[in-house]
Amino acid sequence: MTQMRTMQPSDDLYPTRNGGEVRMLPRREPVLHGRDAEGPLDAETLARLERDGFWIAENLLSLAEVEALTDALEAWREEPLGDVSDGVIRERGSREQRSLFALHQRDDALGAVMRHPRLVGAARQILGGDVYVHQSRLNLKPAFGGAGFSWHSDFETWHAEDGMPRMRALSASVLLTENHAWNGPLMLIPGSHHHFVTSPAVTPPDHYQASLVEQSIGTPSNDALRALFADAGRIELALGGPGTVIFFECNTMHASTANLSPLPRKNLFVCYNAVDNALVGPFGASRPRPGFLASRDFTPIR
Repeated sequence: MTQMRTMQPSDDLYPTRNGGEVRMLPRREPVLHGRDAEGPLDAETLARLERDGFWIAENLLSLAEVEALTDALEAWREEPLGDVSDGVIRERGSREQRSLFALHQRDDALGAVMRHPRLVGAARQILGGDVYVHQSRLNLKPAFGGAGFSWHSDFETWHAEDGMPRMRALSASVLLTENHAWNGPLMLIPGSHHHFVTSPAVTPPDHYQASLVEQSIGTPSNDALRALFADAGRIELALGGPGTVIFFECNTMHASTANLSPLPRKNLFVCYNAVDNALVGPFGASRPRPGFLASRDFTPIR
């Protein structure tokens, strides 16, 4: 287990949660740290990620692999599950499960997929070296009312509340069910990862207990969203069937709407961080979030 390091305030390239005005800061490091000859992704795919901040890989996992993940999920949900201190997040005013965290610590198919060579190989290539799992979770949008997720950049929270120094992390969302336009799919703003949108609000103590149900602090202003949308000219829906994987860069602005349809939406997320970008002390909070949200075990995935 690697110990948390400290950084000086002068090392903060992306100041946020400091009570100032909303700003859009330029990205200060590259999107790609590897090359097309160093992993499974070709030059065209890497260029798309660099330009848009995401790409959608259809049928990356087989239906048999998805079935094993679904079986493991249902077996887990039949066990007695706790609450937020155990990494179990409920929908507001309900006992319905919203998110389940720390999948990579499990010894079933859910834990094993975090080490899938297609996922890890892509992460190593993009991030330019060894990676570890920063966070893993299942987002479960039940039918007829699974709540949405506000617009946000993962990096803004990971930087402010977890102490991730630089934009050198990547998320992979594995679709376990069909993601239609009408059951709350992921929405992304192409090119938004080139700008860091600051949040003026100061982080309250234990902010995660509220933000994992409904986030308001660390979300962009309407004016910032208008500017990002004006640059992009569109919002892209990440649609696909079971086994599709959406890879997106840690600073890509994304959100999802509520699921009012009769079909649930179940997506698995694994967030890889470069070992060379290991967490330090939080840049915009009084203390780091719990380990189920931000792992401080920086052991590389082999």
